[in-house]
Amino acid sequence: MRRILVLITILLNLTINAQESYSELTSKAIKIVRSQDSIYYTMAIDIFDKAFKKYPDSINGTGYYYSSILAASLKQKDKAFKHLTLLAKMETDEDGYPGWSFVLDEYAKEDYKNLLNDNRWKKLQIQARKDSLTFFKNLEKEKSEFFKVKETNTLKGKKNENLYQEIKDYNLFLPKEKRNYSISLKINDSIQTSYLVHLPKKYNPQKKYPVLFFLHGVVHLSEFENYQIPEMKLNGWNRFYSKYSDLNDVILIFPSANKQYNWMTSDDGFFMIPKIVKSIKKSINIDDNKIFISGHSMGATGSFSYSMKEPSLFAGFYGFNSYPKVFTGGTFVENITNRSFINFSTDQDYYYPPNANDKLDSLMHSLNLDYKDYRYIGFPHGFPEFDESEPAYKILFSDLKKRERNPFPKKIMWEFDDNNYGNIDWLTKIKLDTLTSKKTWHKNLNFHITKELKYNENDSLVEVNVDKKAFNFPRKSGKILANYSNNEFRIKTSCIESFKIMISPEMINLKKKVKVYINDKLYFNHKLKYNKDFMVKSFEKTKDRIQIWINEIVLEI
Repeated sequence: MRRILVLITILLNLTINAQESYSELTSKAIKIVRSQDSIYYTMAIDIFDKAFKKYPDSINGTGYYYSSILAASLKQKDKAFKHLTLLAKMETDEDGYPGWSFVLDEYAKEDYKNLLNDNRWKKLQIQARKDSLTFFKNLEKEKSEFFKVKETNTLKGKKNENLYQEIKDYNLFLPKEKRNYSISLKINDSIQTSYLVHLPKKYNPQKKYPVLFFLHGVVHLSEFENYQIPEMKLNGWNRFYSKYSDLNDVILIFPSANKQYNWMTSDDGFFMIPKIVKSIKKSINIDDNKIFISGHSMGATGSFSYSMKEPSLFAGFYGFNSYPKVFTGGTFVENITNRSFINFSTDQDYYYPPNANDKLDSLMHSLNLDYKDYRYIGFPHGFPEFDESEPAYKILFSDLKKRERNPFPKKIMWEFDDNNYGNIDWLTKIKLDTLTSKKTWHKNLNFHITKELKYNENDSLVEVNVDKKAFNFPRKSGKILANYSNNEFRIKTSCIESFKIMISPEMINLKKKVKVYINDKLYFNHKLKYNKDFMVKSFEKTKDRIQIWINEIVLEI
């Protein structure tokens, strides 16, 4: 009886009205394909045939794709090859996918398994490979155009103050031919990924622009993307990033991660975002004090992790439905002292429970840190999917618009447990000394999580009792407190072996001696001057036109 009712429902839904549009007809056929109920496939292919015959000028890639896999499934090989060939010849379909990808991608062998032994399939593959080579050659041409500048090596031969000013005024940028660029990113000698750059409508190389990175989630299940499709990145769940970046002239960057190389579960890929920042600074005019990171889910956790481990390049951090914790080491929440974090959470999120967000928010406020949690009621983990998430983006871009990095902060607090992350603004190359004892002021901050939300066997979200710590501290950490005023640096350290102080003329008076006290003991008492070679090497490394270093002080404790 249930089977009969299902059949009646489907037949009623599939009744074809003579006035139905191409979209309405094909939508009905696609629903059958997605239901995977093969007894209705013949009905579906008939609907496609009628739609194609009635609306020949409306046929799109989606229609050809679904009709071809239907025909292949029904072993109507001539029809399958006809529609698949037309799809493969498309430069891109309406979603931005190149036509050749439907023949070569990972799903093709499953979609067209009944065609694989036909000689026509081999011919399609040969042509698709040729088309893909042309596609990637064009991407390389676009990449070359993106990174093209007026000239290079203009800093050689300059001296002191003149060189400093030249770095500040550095601008070799050219106009760009496109708004969207898919740029390849080398991971190692055998692996590469990509990132998408989305420029403002009227990008002007003489103007400095804010930059916002979006880090995607589900990194544990993701695969690297060899190229980025703007239509896929800028719409759907990311539509409000696109809307408000365009309204505020913000450059958007969408990197691609995978299970091994990402920003949350593995340190192997943590270098990616800083590498992209330093790379794009060579080609587009970026405001060094206005580079930000946002993300959703595991991407939001990635954003939080950069605020904890490597914030120097950035002005602020945001996250939607974040799990605010460092998963590759200790979570040192006081590191937010140096920047800010805005968290957008929901009350029906299985990923991180509301009571834990409340406790973290209270902890951050008790420490007077620039951290804010905005709670949205009635929404699950996929909050950005809903139109009701738009106010959160208004908050994000309002904050982004007014917030700037302080490149030379008077005070720095930094804690870390991995020498790779011993850098914060003008303190660099900080090295751990894990053999010494912690100072009394060097303590781990943590709290208990007692409630979590989980889906039960009925797919209902229920609250369960748990008892676990919010953060893990798998390694011994070092901590440094530093400030400067009137040519005097005062440093307190715990479990620190050595570090460097980077010097800017914005920080000290070069006509006077600089004094450095470490744990109340005088370690340095000398004048400093511009070091031309150091300045050039430092700028070539960072391309930062604001946080410009003219010399350094190397200190061993």
